[in-house]
Amino acid sequence: MVDWTLARQIARFAARSDDVPALGLDLPALAREIEPDVIAHARLQPAGAAPSAEVVGRGAWAEANLSSLSTLLEPVTGRLEDRLARAGPFAGALHLGTGVALAAEVGLVVGYMSQRVLGQYELALLAPDTPPRLLFVATNLERAVAELDVDQDSFLRWVVIHELTHALQFGSIPWLRGHLGGLLRDYLETVDVRIERGATGGLPSLPDLTDLVERFREGGLAALVQTGEQRAIVERMQAAMALIEGHAEHVMDALAPHLVPEHEGLREAMSRRRASRSAPERILGRLLGMDMKLRQYELGKSFCDAVVAEGGIEALNRAWAAPHALPTLEEIEQPVMWLGRTEAPAAPVP
Repeated sequence: MVDWTLARQIARFAARSDDVPALGLDLPALAREIEPDVIAHARLQPAGAAPSAEVVGRGAWAEANLSSLSTLLEPVTGRLEDRLARAGPFAGALHLGTGVALAAEVGLVVGYMSQRVLGQYELALLAPDTPPRLLFVATNLERAVAELDVDQDSFLRWVVIHELTHALQFGSIPWLRGHLGGLLRDYLETVDVRIERGATGGLPSLPDLTDLVERFREGGLAALVQTGEQRAIVERMQAAMALIEGHAEHVMDALAPHLVPEHEGLREAMSRRRASRSAPERILGRLLGMDMKLRQYELGKSFCDAVVAEGGIEALNRAWAAPHALPTLEEIEQPVMWLGRTEAPAAPVP
């Protein structure tokens, strides 16, 4: 239904640039160099090496994410197509118009996001046979270094550590990808696609599918849920993503003194970048759920820092034992509660 060719064209236009400037550093080689240190610190054992790092432009990043989004939208657009087929004399026009409208919205959203992202471990949750990719957006990295006035080599190393941690999480925890994909699939199955008559009795009005799906991808669906079942699924996803992002933030800071030459001030600089958005960007960020994404970074890192301070990295790794060991949203804000729940029972005294 969605005109994905049009979506790609719009995304590239909205990205504003597809340049791939030279960063003065071989990121694929750097990632290979740093990966053993990330593994050693996190004490997780991957099934294989992380994907080779790819330095890309905004357009290529948008293309990769549109491919994942097409799979993500299939369960909902399929039901929408069924409803449109029963729309009587408006069916053909609605099908064409809706496909173009959705393509425009998706393309604009992805194009905008391509201007902000620095690196991404791209993983298609609903397409388990699709191999993951390790992407770094050269234009955004170059701009961030200039805006933050930080040492480029140090900043790039720091960002690489973050994305390698994500690769390690999904490469060493065999159930994690399927668990998150299952939560996403369960949520999408609860979405009721409706086509209602407009207030004037004219053409039917359509749900804003791209807004709904993008909010879910960024963890910001809390404001949209309508049932207790949806709320429970979204909260489990938000808690899992807070842990995943917080774990990567914790590892990048823990390894910085050993692997990043000029690491002092990088955390403060990154926090400033995440907070320093123009008024239009803040509005769009709220619509896309990106404020929730920032909260995931903050809460998740605080959780991981507190758990490691209390029991070491071994205590934090209890979260990766099984889906039921993941912290809840309440436990993310109260790490002691989670530590108590997951602590191994004392051995009986003989």
